[in-house]
Amino acid sequence: MRIGQGYDVHRLTEGRKLVLGGVDIPFEKGLLGHSDADVLTHAVMDAALGAAALGDIGVHFPDKDPAYAGIDSMILCRRVSDMLKDRGYKVINIDATVIAQKPKLAPFIPQMKSNLASAFGIDPDRVNVKATTEEGLGFTGSLEGIAAQAVILIE
Repeated sequence: MRIGQGYDVHRLTEGRKLVLGGVDIPFEKGLLGHSDADVLTHAVMDAALGAAALGDIGVHFPDKDPAYAGIDSMILCRRVSDMLKDRGYKVINIDATVIAQKPKLAPFIPQMKSNLASAFGIDPDRVNVKATTEEGLGFTGSLEGIAAQAVILIE
């Protein structure tokens, strides 16, 4: 068994849609990034790559490559899943946390779990997604950005 940990952060900005765990979230701002800037999916992908000792998403999907401009991060997540499967690994479980002052994410978490489970070919009951605020503190608390952390177990 191997464990991987992932972390990602993106700045909130006007004129972008907010995508978390492959779900479009209604909000007045979105996340700035080369792809769709889905911090949750990025953290999970980095955790998976780390568990398999395959580097990180920047190695596999560089932000200087125009092929990834605006790409749906769930597409990249399925590619990471394929990388693990090609090396004989299977995902046992995923545990992730989104850190955002706003918007409230509870109504969207079941779909986030389902999307991540589907990308890795596992049951949704093996995926946990939590959301928390930082009580108005730090860059997430002041609505400058959103962060996510993830841990994954593979065998």
